[in-house]
This record gives sequence, C-alpha cells and structure tokens, in this order.
Amino acid sequence: MSPAFGAMEVEHYSKGVLLEPFVHQVGGHSCVLRFNDKTICKPLIQREHQFYETLPTEMRKFTPQYEGVVSVSFEEDEDGNLCLIAYPLNGDHDNLENLDNSDCEPKSKLLRWANKKTMLLENEKISKEWVRQHRKEEKMKSHKLEEEFEWLKKSEVLYYTVEKKGNVSSQFKHHNPWSMKCHQQQLQRMKENAKHRNQYKFILLENLTSRYEVPCVLDLKMGTRQHGDDASEEKKANQIRKCQQSTSAVIGVRVCGMQVYQAGTGQLMFMNKYHGRKLSVQGFKEALYQFFHNGKYLRRELFESVIKKLTELKSVLEKQESYRFYSSSLLIIYDGKERQEVAVDSDPEDLEDLSEESSDESAGAYAYKPTASTVDVRMIDFAHTTCKYYGEDSVVHEGQDTGYVFGLQNLIDIIKEIRDESSE
Repeated sequence: MSPAFGAMEVEHYSKGVLLEPFVHQVGGHSCVLRFNDKTICKPLIQREHQFYETLPTEMRKFTPQYEGVVSVSFEEDEDGNLCLIAYPLNGDHDNLENLDNSDCEPKSKLLRWANKKTMLLENEKISKEWVRQHRKEEKMKSHKLEEEFEWLKKSEVLYYTVEKKGNVSSQFKHHNPWSMKCHQQQLQRMKENAKHRNQYKFILLENLTSRYEVPCVLDLKMGTRQHGDDASEEKKANQIRKCQQSTSAVIGVRVCGMQVYQAGTGQLMFMNKYHGRKLSVQGFKEALYQFFHNGKYLRRELFESVIKKLTELKSVLEKQESYRFYSSSLLIIYDGKERQEVAVDSDPEDLEDLSEESSDESAGAYAYKPTASTVDVRMIDFAHTTCKYYGEDSVVHEGQDTGYVFGLQNLIDIIKEIRDESSE
C-alpha cells in the first residue's frame, strides 16, 4: 500500500462514503455518481470492467482512468432519506492505494442527499420544536422541487438561469435534470431489490470534469450500429430503429446529451438524448455550433485542439484489430469559464478593475484576449464493447470498427465546416 494512503485514511474510508449524483452527467441511462472531486463511480458491468482492465496502451489517453472497484449498498437513515454508500470491496484496500480520498468524509458527517433534501444537525442544543418546524418546511420545499423536477424531466431542451451571486461552478448542484433522473431511477431500482440484494459492485473512474470550473459537456453516441452481439431480437430491432431515425445511420454520430454555459445570459443550456435523436444532419451541425457558442461569441480557439484530438483518436482506432465499440459514447469537454490574459501592450495596473465585459471589442487597446483553452476528448461506456481477445464472445470481428471511424471522420468534417464558415 502506498505510504500516502496510510492507516488513518483507510479507517476514514471504511466508515463509508456517501455517493451523490454526478451533476455533469448529460447522457446515458446508467447512473453515474460522485465519489469525490476527482473520482466518479457507476454500476459494474463485467464487459466494461474487462475493457478497462485490458485496455490497449495507446487508447488510455482517450478513456477515463480506471481506479478500481468498490462495494455500494442502499441505506435509509433515521429520517427515511435514501442513500447510496460506498465501502471498500471485501475489506481489501489495495485497489484504492492511488485514490485521492482527501475530500471524502464518513457518511455520519455528510449532508444527506435524497429527494433534494439536505439537513445536518450537529448542535444538540437545538430545540425539538425547531427541528419539527424545520422538517415541515423542508417537506414543503421538497414537494415543490419534485413538481419542478417532473417538468424538467419532460423538457428536451431547457435553459436554467444561474444566480449571479457566488461562484458559478458552485451553482451547478441542483441544475442538471438528467443526472437527477438517473440518480432517482438508480435509487428506485436498488430500493425494489433491497430485500433480495443490497450489495453492488461499482467501478471507480476518473472525473473528467474536475479540472474545469464550469464544464461544458457534449455526449455523442458514436457508430452506425448500437446493439451488441448478445442483444435480444427485440433490443436489436429497437436499436436499429433508433439509428435509422436519427443521424447515426447517415453520419455515424448523434447527440446524446449536452450541457453548455451561456456567458452572455448567465444561463445553462441542457439538451437531452430525445432531442438529439430528432435532429437532421443540418440540425446536428447547428447543435455542434451551439455547443461551441457561449451566448456571446463562438469559441473559435477550441476548434484546432478538438480537431487534432479527434484525428489522433481516429488514427488510434483504425489500428485496433477486432474491437467494436457498440453503444459507446464520445465526450467533448471544455471550460465555459474562460481564462483571460491582458494584451501585451497594456498596463496591468490600469486593468485591475476591468470585468469580463472588457473582452468586448469596445474595450480597445485594453481588451482581454482568451488564452488557449484545454479541450478533452474521451471515449466512455463500454458495456457492449467486444474484441477477439475477450475469448468468450460467440461473434469475433475482424479489422477496425468502421462505423465508429466513419462517425469520427464526419464529426471532424462538420467541425471543420463550422470553423471555416465562422472565419469568413
């Protein structure tokens, strides 16, 4: 075990870590949960677990870092709040030796997350009457939030205003309706199975959004085929229909979810997979344009980096023998909160009080200009991935995943079109 992960940390973790919704999940149906700032977790699917454990070296930079397995149980506290708690797998801490667990707390000290209620009573001197009244108010608030959430779940595209006060990134917690939907469904499934089973394995993965203050996330379903080789006839027909009725069949890629920060209005824009399925090829292009537009101007400085990484990924996948990434997604992530730098010919002392609005052209010689922004491109979701090296699959494919590569090339071409048209 790593010296940095000593006995105190192990004891700390063994008390259990409360898993919260991962608020930057914009697509998929599997519940993704926040373990800590740098780590997320999701239900373990054997095929996906096998993929991460046998991942080719050249592909690792294009996937989240795999960080091990934990045991997750469904629990109810004294107030009836439903919780998911992570524990070391069978008391074995070896798979956590490289895990940054510094910001986790034992479940007894954490704010409970359930039905959007949070309450922590540490002061024993608080009167019982106050507690009773507070709980009554919380239930009323919860009911109103549930009504709002039901409306949000039915909205395919929505804008959510972020309050101006406070740090923008701190406002995200209750905003993403898709992550809340997945979280509620996971709780419900585990609640229904609680009498028969209450121990689940979850895999730990790198939180790809942790380096960004305000993550803008695009989830793209890649390939011309989505069903796995083991799919039932009904599942196969359903997936083929979805591909034929969307851009998947035509260009090998479709929008599965999107989260974009609109700097111009201070709003968050969400687009879910149901809207993504309805888009035409032109609609897909417009959605991509919207993803790179912050409400004030197009983030042109991002294009070259995205194109370079997509081209490199395409080159890597063209060399992968027999891999098929059915139903896999591709994430593109960048920071909606731009980092600004002062123009070279400007006096820093004269610019101390300039706000972000100084980036407007009207700011003249004292204008700020955006620095080169980092963009991440990663493959995720490998529950239906197959490869001849797995040894157990009845169908063995030869050569590259042409459907995925086809989608990547079309994605690159469309982004180049947006880049070129915007510079005219």
